[in-house]
Amino acid sequence: MTKHPQIICIGQAVVDCITRGAEADPLGLGKTRADSITLNLGGDAVNESFALASKGRSVRLVCAVGDDIAGHFVVNEASRRGVATDGISVIPDLVTPVANMFVKKDGSRSSVSSTAAMLPGYRPDPHLLEGAAVVSFASLFRAPLDQPEILADLIRAAHHSGAMICADTKLPTFRKLTLEDLQNVLPLIDYIFPNEEEAAYYTGENDLHSMAAAFHRRGVRHVVIKRGAEGCFASDGSDVFALPARQVPVVDTTGAGDSFAAGFIDALAGGGSFRDCAEAGIQTAAECVQHLGGV
Repeated sequence: MTKHPQIICIGQAVVDCITRGAEADPLGLGKTRADSITLNLGGDAVNESFALASKGRSVRLVCAVGDDIAGHFVVNEASRRGVATDGISVIPDLVTPVANMFVKKDGSRSSVSSTAAMLPGYRPDPHLLEGAAVVSFASLFRAPLDQPEILADLIRAAHHSGAMICADTKLPTFRKLTLEDLQNVLPLIDYIFPNEEEAAYYTGENDLHSMAAAFHRRGVRHVVIKRGAEGCFASDGSDVFALPARQVPVVDTTGAGDSFAAGFIDALAGGGSFRDCAEAGIQTAAECVQHLGGV
């Protein structure tokens, strides 16, 4: 096992098949054509770990893949990019999740995933989370971080190890988990990064201040609500501020939220202030959206 990584990213690894600029065939032959169709690595933990490694951070990726072509792609690319792979579980009975991503010409996207994303039988070893300055739960509410007992054990392990704990949220797909299911461990989370839709879904609130307050009431120390082209809204309960997004040409928004989290965590590991970390997240997200794919 790689000793004492600065940062550990735990969550999903996915291979994305990205179709960009699809449109109906003007010849009327029942065909659809696209500007490009490419394979890219994705998944929140993968995107964060790759972005952090590119910034010179020592990072371990904790995830599960199958012993298949897509799984080998994840392991080999992580190694090539300088990410520690000793936390990647290669499980023969698993199918590595593959998602179809459809990117419109304006950069907006939609996706299709399968039940492979449920990662049946995978239970991450809490010992893999020891020794880091920061542990990022990169896809909270998605497998394997969508089962209360597994998630609680992992968060407690990271906390007992002395790490700062970050959590990037996702809307549920195949299993539903609520904030109430995590009430005992939410106070251990130092920073949470929902986007605006996710914050509304999990809190039941419809304005930014109320969303942040709902997380604070449950014990989360710092709340950063990602707002896409509108930037972000941040609160620690007393210091509340909003930052605008960078004005850059948008090619693809895939992975922008993960890149925000990576930039924030990079600055956090470097001792940055709350506002400095949010600014770093904004900058890294802006860099991400200017190219195709999340990493």
